[in-house]
Amino acid sequence: MEGEAEYILPTETKYVGEMKDGMFHGQGTLYFPSGSRFDGIWEKGLVVKGTYTFSDGLLYDAKNWHYCDSYDRRFYTEICYGLKPAGISQLTNMDPPRKIPPGYYDCGDGFYNPITRIVKDYRNRFLRNADDDEHEWIIRTCRKGWDETMGHKPKLFQRLEGSGKPRKLNSVNCKLNC
Repeated sequence: MEGEAEYILPTETKYVGEMKDGMFHGQGTLYFPSGSRFDGIWEKGLVVKGTYTFSDGLLYDAKNWHYCDSYDRRFYTEICYGLKPAGISQLTNMDPPRKIPPGYYDCGDGFYNPITRIVKDYRNRFLRNADDDEHEWIIRTCRKGWDETMGHKPKLFQRLEGSGKPRKLNSVNCKLNC
């Protein structure tokens, strides 16, 4: 391939730009299935310089990157459009967030099944098999598609009149004594 070209990789990432000897060479853009893009200058298949833009329009800046750091934990959409009122949480940059199938995790580029260890994109197409490190990171870090009770679960006790001993409260006690 030589000159201006459009090339689609097996991952459905699309390159549009200049090519020489079958390699990216000159100016070109990679368009990712997630909606993000990388505009770059290439030499013999290797990137010389470029810029990455997320699907929501956020431009990555390697030197002055302050998005979601220890000083400012807001999502990009919160920076652009403001914070939600008190009591309304924004869990992801996408608002409302994607619905995660039960038993799966949202790992950022697709849904992860911890039983099969397969990541599929949001349109249910195979992306990759997760290795042990990625599996552990997803389990520890990513949003789940189910609810879990977290934190301390206090037991209910009732002091019986006159006995001074605590007694676990159950539905029968509550109906009779509460």
